[in-house]
Amino acid sequence: MSQTQYQPQPQAQPGCAPSQSHSQSPRRGGTGSQQQRSHSQQVQEKTTKGSSTVQPRKVKFNVGSGYHVLDVIGEGAYGVVVSAVHRATGTKVAIKKVAPFEHSMFALRTLRELKLLKFFAEEQVSENIIMVLDIIKPQSFDTFNEVYLVQELLETDLHRVIRTQDLSDDHCQYFLYQTCRALKALHSAEIIHRDLKPSNLLLNANCDLKVCDFGLARSAQARDPKATGFMTEYVATRWYRAPEVMLSFKEYTKLMDVWSVGCILAEMLSGRPLFPGKDYHDQLDKILEVLGTPTIDEFYAITADKSKAYLRTMPFRKRRRFDHIYPNANPLAIDFLAKTLTFDPRKRLTVEQCLSHPYLDAYHDPEDEPSCPPLDPSFFDFDDRGEDDKLSRQELKRLLFEEIMTFNPA
Repeated sequence: MSQTQYQPQPQAQPGCAPSQSHSQSPRRGGTGSQQQRSHSQQVQEKTTKGSSTVQPRKVKFNVGSGYHVLDVIGEGAYGVVVSAVHRATGTKVAIKKVAPFEHSMFALRTLRELKLLKFFAEEQVSENIIMVLDIIKPQSFDTFNEVYLVQELLETDLHRVIRTQDLSDDHCQYFLYQTCRALKALHSAEIIHRDLKPSNLLLNANCDLKVCDFGLARSAQARDPKATGFMTEYVATRWYRAPEVMLSFKEYTKLMDVWSVGCILAEMLSGRPLFPGKDYHDQLDKILEVLGTPTIDEFYAITADKSKAYLRTMPFRKRRRFDHIYPNANPLAIDFLAKTLTFDPRKRLTVEQCLSHPYLDAYHDPEDEPSCPPLDPSFFDFDDRGEDDKLSRQELKRLLFEEIMTFNPA
């Protein structure tokens, strides 16, 4: 296998911009492509608040001769993403390189994401979920130490767009709609994403949105979330973390994703995170500053004694009104926030109810918001284990190798 070594060039962060190529878009209402051009032109014409660059450095990618690697477009804790060109077709793609074997947790996340991406590709689940196009096959099991996922290339993500441009209410609706549309497909398959945030919502030049990064996703049907370590490696970005996750409620459900959706809408409305906590205690404090002190029923839904004891030490707070926090926002957006950012998940909208909320009327079309058959809980057998029955790093490597070797590109 040939090795590509290159030095990426600094580049400005793009926003949604007009594109000559046609891209499928789940638009509802309005005038189709004309409305789509209006969206992207409005975003492009906004004044840029700031930009960032990628500092040049050398990165090695063992992707064979089928791809020509271009630039680094993203980096994470255990992976690097580059743009590349598929030589045979000239198609631009993104290639995500993961080194999963430095820690068993990295291997577990990689296996989880790989299995789910294969499932999404085979089932054609939703246009709003990132597609894996290819997986570079290793030469042998013994030399297998990196994973290369070839995916659709999207120019930017919602985090970058929020940081660099002011969004119109129409943009907020469209991005929110697409996020909920993807989430409906996930939740119908009994999958909880668990890490929804603006940087995991990719955008292309036409403002089409795709959810990515499924390394923390889990089954909503786990037999016993506490016994199987459902939350042990839950290190998703604190700012979008639901209160039931922080305080150990009686159960964890798909509604934790809906809380994240509410946080994302709030950030689109103002350009700033609603709950930018500096640590666990500060995060909880910021949530209670907005939602107020929990009611008696909400308090007793918490199972962790330490959490309840900590809440008892906190001063009483009155609930703040979202229309006071966002005085210029669409009243329907305010109502959406109030119904998704609830302390008690049982009072929160489901994703189906989010889609049918009046704020998304311009795009909502029940006939084109696909569901997915529920995944059998055995799909997550490698995850559904107690502390004393975890897979070894070598066992995880074998499972990853088998998943890669059995992948058939579309």
